[in-house]
Amino acid sequence: MSVKRRDLIKYFEENGFYLLREGGKHSIYTNGTKMIPIKRHHTLDRITANELCKQAGLEPKY
Repeated sequence: MSVKRRDLIKYFEENGFYLLREGGKHSIYTNGTKMIPIKRHHTLDRITANELCKQAGLEPKY
């Protein structure tokens, strides 16, 4: 099962994260203390999406 990138970004933004900058192949999101790189693909693997949530200190949603 895959997760749409825009759904993951929406979840991050609802929890206080915002776009800091665009990297070469990633978008860098931050909440002021943590920086999380999110790949620029249309879909992400469910496991990858949950790991990004854990890195951000959020409850895994997928």
